[in-house]
Amino acid sequence: MKRAWLFILLLVAVSPVFGVFLADMLGYHEPLDVAAEKLGLRDLTERTNWTPFLDYRVPGLPEWLGYIASGIIGVAIVAALGYLVARGGSE
Repeated sequence: MKRAWLFILLLVAVSPVFGVFLADMLGYHEPLDVAAEKLGLRDLTERTNWTPFLDYRVPGLPEWLGYIASGIIGVAIVAALGYLVARGGSE
């Protein structure tokens, strides 16, 4: 189990390489954003932002570090939910 957690943390640590640096270098845009633009839909995220981590950014941190922080928070939430479901199912 320890090796799995180390592997997950490694993936989180290298995520900025793919999500920030290479995406910018290649000009990558999220497919849903591209589809919305082609359909002429407005971007409401500036008016209605329901998350403090818009685009995996954490206010006050460099973009690459925000990606890592968002990844750690996401992994922690999924792990906690998995733990609660597994624990609730074994009673």
